[in-house]
Amino acid sequence: MKVKPLADRVMVKLEKNEAKTAGGIIIPDTAQEKTQAGVVVEIGDDKDVIKVSVGQKVMYDKYAGTQIKIDGVEHLILKMSDIIAVIL
Repeated sequence: MKVKPLADRVMVKLEKNEAKTAGGIIIPDTAQEKTQAGVVVEIGDDKDVIKVSVGQKVMYDKYAGTQIKIDGVEHLILKMSDIIAVIL
């Protein structure tokens, strides 16, 4: 399935959290905190507002966006205003 965000929206592929701590303790999925970073995979058609490009790693607000699953992979569709930083 192919999804294209509209207007000033950006689709981000969510990153997986580490399942093991530095000390070797395994953390179950239910106890892990939701990530707030991901990689931009699609952008909307409002090029004047969108300041990120496909392939950039970004951070976003904790409760922002709409979560969707595409081919078993978690994605998030965000407004450009919900993206707070680009990770270099």
